[in-house]
Amino acid sequence: IKFPNILENILISTMLVFRYWTFVLFTQQDNILTAFEDGSRKVFFELWEEHIPQQIRDSQPLTQKLEFYLQIHFTIFPLKNSVGNPDKADTDERIFHFKKYLETRGATLSQTPEFLPFYALPFVPNPTVHPSFKELFQDSWTPELKMRLKKFLSMNLRAKNIPRLLSLYPSQKDIHQLQQQLVEAERRAAAYMKKYNKMQEDYHNLIGVTAELVDSLEATVNGKMITPEYLQSVCIRLFSNKMGQSLPQTIDFTRPGTASSMLRASIVPVKSKDVPLLPSLDYERLKNDLVYGNDRLKALLLQALRWRLTQSQAGEQRDTVLQAYISNDLLECHRSSQRSLFNLFNSKSEVVRQYTARLVNAFASLSDGRLYLSQNTVVLRVLEETLKAEEKDSITRENVLGALQKLSLRRVLQSTMIKDGIMFWLVNVLEDSDSLSDYTLEYSIALFMNLCLRTRGKQKCAEYASRVLKVLSDLLGHENHEIRPYVNGALYSILAVPSIRDEAKAMGMEEILWCFIKEGSSEMNRQIEFIIKQLNSAEEMPDDVDTDEEEEEEDDEDEHEAMEADLDKAEVLKPQPAELSGEKLLTTEYLGVMKRFETSRRRDKALYQMQGLFLFKFEC
Repeated sequence: IKFPNILENILISTMLVFRYWTFVLFTQQDNILTAFEDGSRKVFFELWEEHIPQQIRDSQPLTQKLEFYLQIHFTIFPLKNSVGNPDKADTDERIFHFKKYLETRGATLSQTPEFLPFYALPFVPNPTVHPSFKELFQDSWTPELKMRLKKFLSMNLRAKNIPRLLSLYPSQKDIHQLQQQLVEAERRAAAYMKKYNKMQEDYHNLIGVTAELVDSLEATVNGKMITPEYLQSVCIRLFSNKMGQSLPQTIDFTRPGTASSMLRASIVPVKSKDVPLLPSLDYERLKNDLVYGNDRLKALLLQALRWRLTQSQAGEQRDTVLQAYISNDLLECHRSSQRSLFNLFNSKSEVVRQYTARLVNAFASLSDGRLYLSQNTVVLRVLEETLKAEEKDSITRENVLGALQKLSLRRVLQSTMIKDGIMFWLVNVLEDSDSLSDYTLEYSIALFMNLCLRTRGKQKCAEYASRVLKVLSDLLGHENHEIRPYVNGALYSILAVPSIRDEAKAMGMEEILWCFIKEGSSEMNRQIEFIIKQLNSAEEMPDDVDTDEEEEEEDDEDEHEAMEADLDKAEVLKPQPAELSGEKLLTTEYLGVMKRFETSRRRDKALYQMQGLFLFKFEC
């Protein structure tokens, strides 16, 4: 038997087995969805427990919340689908099972504001007319729940007794990338551990020296003299630990003021050394290859250009990099017809789209970069279209979202985002907050808050006030506490609208807010008290809408200048052997004109912006 024939037979067998198990999974999913549509509670939850692993059902918050809504669906099914009066026996049985669920598996969600009203559902005589449950009886509620269920099943449904090898096979392509990420993470962890151990050693040494000095003070109080030799030895130990090197024995620590002066001097920030500026690049060739090069070259160039910006030292070096990009119109924001970003974001390559988003996010992290991106409204529209086109919570979507949040610091762009419906998109995304990454969650609610600060934004929220208020009240209890200031800020802003205040009062917003007043959180408590005060105010919002033509653009240069580490996280592009990448690719293949200026190292910033050139300092 020939070896190639054996391989061919194995591949054919694997394909047939894969098709069989795919059919099994689709059949199981169809059975579950059919039980959902028919309102067959018993059949549904038998299939649910059989095919959804217990670990997923018991430990994942997203699954627990979905199960809660499914229980509600089967409880109110006769009320929504019966012709005439529903069967009382059937309704009573469903309510009995729902009560039992609330007392057992559903008890874990009893402190979640999103679900608090539903614990009263079994005790309400006619839920169909109760204001707390009106959302459940809207025509859109059941189809939306079905879509959530279908999405969940496609991600989590598992057939029983599926061959282990078959389930492992699709994952083998990720092993190499995960191994590389593990090596990189271990390297960073080792470096951090080394720094931590050094800090811990210094801490213990300083505690020891401090204890001896306290003993010496006590001795002087009791009349005992401290010898110059002892003071000399303590100070040498102290400064050796601080400076990491031995001190000359000639320093006289017995002279008054010597030890204290050296100690103060040791904590003065070290003056940063002059950093050589990076060589100039051939930007015309770069821009041409970003448009006409193959996908791998585009991705490598986007990565290298981003690294040059993110990994340069803050200050003169980074400023010069950014000004060169801007002066040479790297992203073609100064052109009326934007071709560069449009083509890159519409590339068939996921890596090209992702690395384009990363570079734009890096630009938006700096004030001058935001000003540059805002020169062309097409750029904003391209970002918005990319955001809406990304269906999953990907790194591409994270970086586009991060860029939009930073661009929302500029009023003109705020107005455009509100007009283009970004707020509605954000509400849709935040409704399923448990499925979002921390980055997406934080930047989504931060962007939403920025847009809520505008009168137009508040008025837009009034169009779907109940959904907005429900999303924000749910986020108040989210486990990610970093989002709380943004949630509070958005709530306070939109409650300036009378119609939104009325809607909030109808849904019991004040009672929900009081649940989050906690001991030991004075700042958060103060914010919630302000929100409650706004909720109960009687002020009318001005009728006039703020206009960008009448108000000056706010200056955001003094804040938001951080180059976040997430810009370079989880790199998916790895150079092949002998393949150029990063700065080496730029300086080998795209080196431009270099100039040497015989001027001092501290030169005016405007000089670096002249003609968009990188100034290259030769170390003589």
